[in-house]
Amino acid sequence: MKVVHSPRELVPRDRAVAIGSFDGVHLGHRRVLETLLESGSTPTVVTFDPHPRLALGYGVELLSTLERRLELLAELGVAETVVVEFTLDVARLEPEEFAREFLEAIGTRVIVANDGFRFGRGRRGDLSLLRGLGFEVLETPLVEGVSSTEIRRLIRDGDARGAARLLGRPVEVEGTVVAGDARGGTLGFPTANLAPPANLLVPAYGIYAGAALGHRAAVSIGTNPHYGGEERRVEAFLLDYEGELYGERLVVELWQRLRDEQVFASEQALIERIARDVEETRRATRP
Repeated sequence: MKVVHSPRELVPRDRAVAIGSFDGVHLGHRRVLETLLESGSTPTVVTFDPHPRLALGYGVELLSTLERRLELLAELGVAETVVVEFTLDVARLEPEEFAREFLEAIGTRVIVANDGFRFGRGRRGDLSLLRGLGFEVLETPLVEGVSSTEIRRLIRDGDARGAARLLGRPVEVEGTVVAGDARGGTLGFPTANLAPPANLLVPAYGIYAGAALGHRAAVSIGTNPHYGGEERRVEAFLLDYEGELYGERLVVELWQRLRDEQVFASEQALIERIARDVEETRRATRP
C-alpha cells in the first residue's frame, strides 16, 4: 500500500475514497472498506493523524497506533492512503473546501460511507452535500452494536473475547521493548517489557493468554503487586521463543483474560502460578 501525507503526492485517477480515523479498523470500518474494494475504482483511504479529538484538545484512548492502522488497511487490500495531519486549520475547513483539497485533488469519483458520516467545519458536510458536489456516494449500513466506544469499554473491562467479536480480530497491545527489572528471567519466565505509546488504550490489569511473533504469549498487565510495584507494566513471555527483542516494536495479541493480578504467599507459589498460566496459554484458542 502506498502511503502519502499530502494529496499532491498522488496522481489524480478514478478513485473510490473512504474518509475517517478508522481507529481499530473494526467490523464497522471493514464493512465500509469491503464496499470500497468492490467499487471498481482505485480503493483509497483518507485518514487523520493525530486523531481529531486529540487535535481539538479532547481525551481519547486509541485502539491502534497509526502504524498498526496502516498495516491493517494494507492487509485488507487498500491501494493508497492519504494521512492528513489534523490541525485546527483542517478542522476549520468548510466541507466544500475539504472536498476540493482532499477529494477532487486526487480524482475521487466515488465516496463510500455510512449515513452518519459528517465532515468539515461544524460537521456540516454529509452525504447529501457530497452528492450535490457531484460525487457518487455508496452508502453502507452501520454494523449494529459495533463502535469504537463500545470496544474501548470492553477492553477497559478486560473482556478481550467480547472486544474481539466487534473488532473482527484479537485485541492488541503494542509498544517498544524496553529494559525491565529482569525479574522474569530469574523466575524462569523471561519477559519482553513493552512501553506502549501514551495515548494507546491498555486493557484492564490482569494476566492474559495471547500471541506475538508467531508464538503464544502469557501477558501480564499491571503493577506486579507481589513485589510491591506501583508503575504499570506490560510484560509478555513468549513461549518457546529465543532471541533478543530490546528496542524492537512488538504487537501482542490478547486472546483471553486468565485471572487478576495477585500477591502470593511465597516466590515459589508465584512460580507455580505462572507455570499454570503458561499451560493455560498453550490451551487457549484465538478468538
